[in-house]
Amino acid sequence: MKRRNFLSLFVLIVFVIMPLTIQAAGEQAGSIPSSLLNKMREIVIDKGKINAISNNEIKKLLPNRSNVGKTDHYFSVRLDIKGITDQKSTGRCWLFTSLNVIRQKVREKFNLESFEFSENYSFFWDQLEKSNLFLEGIIETRDKDYTERKVEWLFKHPISDGGVWNLAVNVIEKYGLVPLSVMPETHHSSNTRDMRNILRMKLREDGIRLRQMHKEEIPIEALRKAKEEMLIDIYKLLVYHLGEPPAEFTWRYKDKDDKISEPKKYTPSEFFKETIDVDLKDYVMLMNDPTRPYHKLYEIEYDRNIVEGFNWKYINLPNKDLKKFAKASLLDGEVMYFSCDVGKQLNRKEGLLSLDNNDYEALYGIKFGMNKKERILASASGSTHGMALVGMETTEKGKPTKWLLENSWGEEEGQKGFVTMTDQWFDEYMFRIVIHRDYISSDVLEILKEEPLHLHPWDPMFLPVEDK
Repeated sequence: MKRRNFLSLFVLIVFVIMPLTIQAAGEQAGSIPSSLLNKMREIVIDKGKINAISNNEIKKLLPNRSNVGKTDHYFSVRLDIKGITDQKSTGRCWLFTSLNVIRQKVREKFNLESFEFSENYSFFWDQLEKSNLFLEGIIETRDKDYTERKVEWLFKHPISDGGVWNLAVNVIEKYGLVPLSVMPETHHSSNTRDMRNILRMKLREDGIRLRQMHKEEIPIEALRKAKEEMLIDIYKLLVYHLGEPPAEFTWRYKDKDDKISEPKKYTPSEFFKETIDVDLKDYVMLMNDPTRPYHKLYEIEYDRNIVEGFNWKYINLPNKDLKKFAKASLLDGEVMYFSCDVGKQLNRKEGLLSLDNNDYEALYGIKFGMNKKERILASASGSTHGMALVGMETTEKGKPTKWLLENSWGEEEGQKGFVTMTDQWFDEYMFRIVIHRDYISSDVLEILKEEPLHLHPWDPMFLPVEDK
């Protein structure tokens, strides 16, 4: 019996354990073994594809020829939009889109052919308030170590161009609005990289100073007093780059009938109250994020631009609900804020978002198959661009087949500034939509009364646009 056990142990060592020991001695577990390398070298590679791919931009090789002409750009429901805007080399799509949504009310009220608010004016105050929010965050976390996640996040993202609807509401309600003619664009409002880098450099320096003052046991009241002096420097920097925002101005207009109004003097707050006769807080932010439970209310910490303002708060819903509410809004003539992962499957020249635009599998002979949930979890997809939802096409039974978006990339892009989106693309790459509460069902509105589930600002879904 003992002899048989000994023989069994010997066989186990010889045929199982010893080969593993030999392999471990030559090749570390988890490394690429020589057998796999040999197998790779035996693969027959298409030489034509090597030549094509290695010598060309991929975006020129991906377009799917069989999808050309498959989607027209006609819409039975199309809102009357005039005056395509251009955010140029900035991450201000959220601000352009928000102002594009509400400017339609000004056109209707004053019988105007087109109208544009000053994005530069609102952006000025957004940047000043974001600077204050960062410095206040540094004061609030003064006892925490630099390596703690919130402190690290603050210094990594002191200020950005990015944002969402609630940031526009915050700055509009506090500072009002002015027409574009009153505070037009500057080089730096249209090309924000240099200004953003300078602001980040100064804010990080000021953040270090505030933390050092706390280390020297200077009281919080003195820290906030020092913060005020720091904000004066930030204000100067903003004025140098964007111009000084007006405290009051005179405006007159010419309507569609060529009638010229009498000049009238306004403060920005007075102009906002006279031109926009709707409560901006009546608009509800909705989202489709399949990684989290639906029919829940969420709030993202620090996702605001004003200390006393409100964070980005949204209801997570299935796409079918979002489409139902969006359809009701469009049929009643209401434009909506809409954001998505615009870079995925975009035919920029045609102005078409379609899942069939680019054929990766045909080019590489390799399958690419993550769904929306998997892409979010892998940080492979997220909302990167805001546009206004202004039209749709449906079947005879009312099912949407495609949607129309007003972009802010200028008239030279797409369909003279507009983008067509297939309904299938909507399902995969749409993330956020803002709809007036009048078009949302009562059971969904009830969710707004719940205590929100709090999310961290460093969640991959909510990073500033230019940091994605």
